[in-house]
Amino acid sequence: MKTVFSVLFALLLISFPLMAFAGEGPMELPAGSNPGADMHNKAGIKHWGMGHADEALKHFKEAAGEDSSIAEIHFNEAVALDKLGDHGAATKHFAKAKKLANGNKKILDSPILNGHLGH
Repeated sequence: MKTVFSVLFALLLISFPLMAFAGEGPMELPAGSNPGADMHNKAGIKHWGMGHADEALKHFKEAAGEDSSIAEIHFNEAVALDKLGDHGAATKHFAKAKKLANGNKKILDSPILNGHLGH
């Protein structure tokens, strides 16, 4: 019985970092953003909410095609890429989101972003 508890405790510790990021998802764009980018971003968030990370990523890429200067778009691409297991590409988009954040604490203090960037 002691072994079972030890194994369960070890599994809990291993899964803790994953649970810390579980609540993070894509962000809305700031008011006044490019309308085309906002339309694609909203579609991406909708697909994300349905559990379709691959479809969400397609829309976030479309949003970036409309305006790649918006930090939230890069953050959203990164979250979707992370969910799909492409951590290298996710890290690049998290870095770009941080660079463009302009003091946005939701981005700068993001556990998943900082986990990828090692901060």
